[in-house]
Amino acid sequence: MSLLPMPRLLRLFLQAIVAFALPPRCPGCGTVAAEDHVFCLACWQALDFLGGPACGQCGEPIELAYHDEARCGACLADPPPFDRARAAVAYGPIARALALKLKYSRRPGVAQTMARPMRRVGGAMLDGALIAPVPLHRRRLWSRGYNQAALIARALVRDGTGELALDLIDRLKATPPLRGLGRLARERTVAGAFRLDPKWAQAVKGRRVVLIDDVYTTGSTVRGCARVLKRAGASEVNVLCWARVLRDHEEMR
Repeated sequence: MSLLPMPRLLRLFLQAIVAFALPPRCPGCGTVAAEDHVFCLACWQALDFLGGPACGQCGEPIELAYHDEARCGACLADPPPFDRARAAVAYGPIARALALKLKYSRRPGVAQTMARPMRRVGGAMLDGALIAPVPLHRRRLWSRGYNQAALIARALVRDGTGELALDLIDRLKATPPLRGLGRLARERTVAGAFRLDPKWAQAVKGRRVVLIDDVYTTGSTVRGCARVLKRAGASEVNVLCWARVLRDHEEMR
């Protein structure tokens, strides 16, 4: 009988100790789970996974959307500058808990948890695209220490999907929360807030870009980023998020 090499045997022994002392836990509620990044049954059932009939542009669920060209009333009235927006789940208690853990609890592993269903929703839009996080203003970046959207973007690219472009867009000014503002007020608030990093000026021309964020609320922030990218010559700009606030539930956030 052949014996395992000692370094490998020691590594397996240490892994067993760690697994016993620190078992995988549900990202939503913290109960012991089968493996890392896997939800318990209760949290899994509480998540509202998106993927049914929806607006072909902004991704808002529409019960009678039978094809990809269907548009919701909001997109027909005011077409967004991005081509498509998609989210893995609807914003709710469990989705919110994960977003808060990633933003404020210094739990970078949550980005990988979010990236798994986002990758399934994103599908072909990620292949060969520039993967860029929605940027934070430097003051918020300094206070938080990291950009949660950048952590998600890294997790998405880790499997070889797309090209990571962490500094594609700069945020020139801090903006207040947009919740509760009307459409025109939101547009004025984000006007001039973003610019393309000059070193990407040539690389972005004719490229597909996927903007990554944790939560899609009003869409004003990604609209501002998308306008900058389209003016710079990007051939297609899509948006991919962990969760989106549905229009009937905007009071939740």
